Parts: sequence; structure tokens; C-alpha cells
Amino acid sequence: MTTDLETLGQLVKRAQYRNHRTMDAALRDVGVSLVQWDALRAVDRMPSASGHDLAVATFQSDQAFGTLANRLVDRGLVVRTAGRGRRIEHTLTDEGRAALAGGHAVAVDVLDELFEPLTEDDRATLLRVLRTLTERD
Repeated sequence: MTTDLETLGQLVKRAQYRNHRTMDAALRDVGVSLVQWDALRAVDRMPSASGHDLAVATFQSDQAFGTLANRLVDRGLVVRTAGRGRRIEHTLTDEGRAALAGGHAVAVDVLDELFEPLTEDDRATLLRVLRTLTERD
């Protein structure tokens, strides 16, 4: 029996969309959107990273990340400073670290609920399979 790859692709997208919607709604309690929280996670993981590196890490264009970074700066969550050459580096503020931590606390509950229908073995298999698919990037 051949797997319907079109249906498989649609179901992967549906699962991702459900994850995005649910996380975005839950993160409102922390005062950030999923896109903003993802940017905070990237800045935290990649101290003093350039805007381009952060854009790549968050699946955004350089321009989109620049706009997002400006909003995060305006909210006092991120500081941008001049780096080498024309490079702009990003660092979390205390408020940014608090929003990041609040997001992590929310994510634990949301993700546990989203993946609740799967056994631990199913979760491990899904993780392994998705890693296999994304190693090509």
C-alpha cells in the first residue's frame, strides 16, 4: 500500500497549525505572541547574534525580523547594539528574560496537552522521524 503523500503533507501542516494557534493563544497570558516568544528564544540561544542569523533561526526574512526586533526593543524586551562592521547584535533585557521564562512555563502545559494523545513511544518515534526529515535543511 502506497502512502498518500499529499494527505501526509496536509496532516503535518494541520498539526503545525494547531500547535501554532494553541501556543499563540496561551502566550497571550504572558503578553507575547508565538512569533515574539520564538524571537526571544532565538536571542537567548544565540547571544549577540546578528539580525540575519536570528531571521534564519526564526524562519523569517531579514526585513520581517528587523520589524519584529524593533517592536521587541520598543516593548523593552530586547536591546540592539552595534557589533562589528554593520552588524547589529541583540540581547534580552530583564523584561525579555521574564517573558521568555513565562512562555516556557506556558509551553510545558500546552505541549503536554497537544501531544497527550500519543504514547511516549509514539512521541519518540515522531521526534525521530521529524528529525530525519529536517536534517536535509
